[in-house]
Order: sequence, then C-alpha cells, then structure tokens
Amino acid sequence: MKPIVRNVLAVLAGVVLGSVVNMAIVTSGPLIVPAPAGVDVSDPASLRDSMHLFGPQHFAMPFLAHALGSLVGALVAFLLAATHRRAFAYGIGAFFLLGGIAASLMIPAPLWFIVLDLVVAYLPMAWLASVIGQRLSAGRVAPSSA
Repeated sequence: MKPIVRNVLAVLAGVVLGSVVNMAIVTSGPLIVPAPAGVDVSDPASLRDSMHLFGPQHFAMPFLAHALGSLVGALVAFLLAATHRRAFAYGIGAFFLLGGIAASLMIPAPLWFIVLDLVVAYLPMAWLASVIGQRLSAGRVAPSSA
C-alpha cells in the first residue's frame, strides 16, 4: 500500500475510533455518575440552567471521554501511519483539541474543568500515545521517520 494512502487511512481510523471511544464514555457516563435530579444532559438549555448543581464528580466522565478518545485516536494513527507517525498522533490530538475548544464555547462548564480539559486531555494524550506506540512497535522494524 502506498504510504500516502496508508497515512490517510491512519488519520481516518484515528478520528473514527477516537470518536467512538469518546461517545461511548459520554453516553455511558450518566449511568456511572447520574446527573443531578431534574437535569436533562441532552438539552443545552437544561445544562446551562442547572450547571450550578454539578459537582466535580460529574466532570470525571467527560474528561475521561476526551482524554481516552484522544489517546486511542492518536495511538491508532501512530500505529497505522506509514511515515511521520508522531506528527499524525499529534494531528489527531490537535483535531480533538479543536473539538474540545468548540465544546467549551457551546457547553457551560466551570473554568477549572475547561482549563484542565484543554490542557491535559488532548495534546498530552497524543504525546502519551506516541510513547506507547513507539514501545509497541519497538520489536518491529520501524520507519526511519518515526
């Protein structure tokens, strides 16, 4: 397979699988940490009006969704890319960071959570994915541009 085709597929797979992980955690989050009584988490107006009822425990699952989605997406891209694997991992992290910035502008949340989420959940997870990917691929012959 040509390297450019493999790299494009690596990016697509990273975005799709990272998004699947993110959405699975976001969807299952209220089952693990229920929202405060009377809050409809699927309604932005309800979230905005009820945000004062949310405690730190309610932000654990969204943070994990963002961090693990970025980690998985970046790791998949790193492992599948033919060349420039770290760059593709960071590209996936940046893609999800842009989504996190957009979400922080649309969904009300405390400033502490927004800062924690944007600073820790995206690019550091892409870095971690590249470290894990490098270790996983150490036994194989790695491309020289890793």
